[in-house]
Amino acid sequence: MKKFVSLLLALMMALSLVACGSKADTSADDKTDDTAVTEPANALEKIKADGVLTVAVSPDFSPMEFVDSSKTGQDQYVGFDIELAKYIAQYLGVDLEIDAMGFDACQTAVYTNSVYMSLSGYSWTEDRAANYEISNGYVAGDNESNQVILIKKEDAAKYTKAEDFSGVDVGAQNASLQMDLLTSQLPDANPVPIGDITVGVMELKNGNIEAMAAAIGNANMIVDANPELMICDWQFEVAEEFEQNVVLISKGETELLAAVNEALAKAESEGKYAEWYAAAVELGKSENAKELTLD
Repeated sequence: MKKFVSLLLALMMALSLVACGSKADTSADDKTDDTAVTEPANALEKIKADGVLTVAVSPDFSPMEFVDSSKTGQDQYVGFDIELAKYIAQYLGVDLEIDAMGFDACQTAVYTNSVYMSLSGYSWTEDRAANYEISNGYVAGDNESNQVILIKKEDAAKYTKAEDFSGVDVGAQNASLQMDLLTSQLPDANPVPIGDITVGVMELKNGNIEAMAAAIGNANMIVDANPELMICDWQFEVAEEFEQNVVLISKGETELLAAVNEALAKAESEGKYAEWYAAAVELGKSENAKELTLD
């Protein structure tokens, strides 16, 4: 009988330990579930969770984005698009980080989600609309009101109409509106891809190309800094949809797109565009203005 009672007590103790263990395991599982971290569902959530908006910029396009040589670090990047990027970041309640790179690299970075946004004086194009989320347009002064061709002053009489560019080496940035216009409206010219506006200007001045396509705002800044150059009398025909700039956003990130469009509408209603453009043009003419060449 004693043996039976002992066995019964041992069995009861074993069952008690199993029950306690199960309860402890369950509590541990519950605790793990309660503290599980939920990953951001989209780019906007990730940006807000990280507290930083990273924007790819090609700072070779005054007055839209360029460098103030009197400053360093993030403060050196200036221009209309930089002010707009700051405004968007503030609207989202996060810090801004400018990631400076070449024009082509900016678009690749957004396409591959290395960054979720780029501002670099972009115009709407069919190709961009197919590969990115495109913001509503914003008007940066007269920067995109006309698309023109830069030539040397000494060649003023040589280039007065479209036919004069037949067989002529004309530079334009890769993957740009200017390249699209060049190939469609001057089909007999020899388009020369340039990765950087600063390099293109040097190529023109050195005679490696005979002309260069540019947005009027940028062209005015280039001529101001390089008096041996001028804007050709002949200009591209530009459809209305190309007269505004847009923000490039990674494809599918519609939540971020909606937030950016809200910020753009707010900035426009507050009259920020004219203020930013005037300040950028003024700074772009200063001795500290520099267009940075990047790969």
